Amino acid sequence: MKINELKGDMNNVDVAGEIVEISQPRDVITKFGNSKVATAKLKDDTGTVDLSLWGKQIDQFHIGDKVEITSGYTKTFRDNIQVNVGKNGSIKKL
Repeated sequence: MKINELKGDMNNVDVAGEIVEISQPRDVITKFGNSKVATAKLKDDTGTVDLSLWGKQIDQFHIGDKVEITSGYTKTFRDNIQVNVGKNGSIKKL
C-alpha cells in the first residue's frame, strides 16, 4: 500500500518507506504502564505519514532506514494519520 492510500482507522496495513525524521522520545503512561514513544516521518514516492515507534523500536531505527510495516494499523491523532505497528504487526529494515 502507498502512503497516500492510508486513511484513519485501518487494520492489517502493509506499507514501506524511508524514515526521514524522528522526534525526541517522550515518556507516556498507557494502560500497560510507563513507556517511551517517538514519532517518525515515513516517506515514499506518494507522501509522508507519522509512524509511532515504541520502546526498543526507538533505538532500532534511524533516519535514512528503509522499513516495512506488516499488519500494522492506522489511527487519527490531532488530525494526522499515524501508522502503528501494534502487537500483531511487525516492522523491519529493508
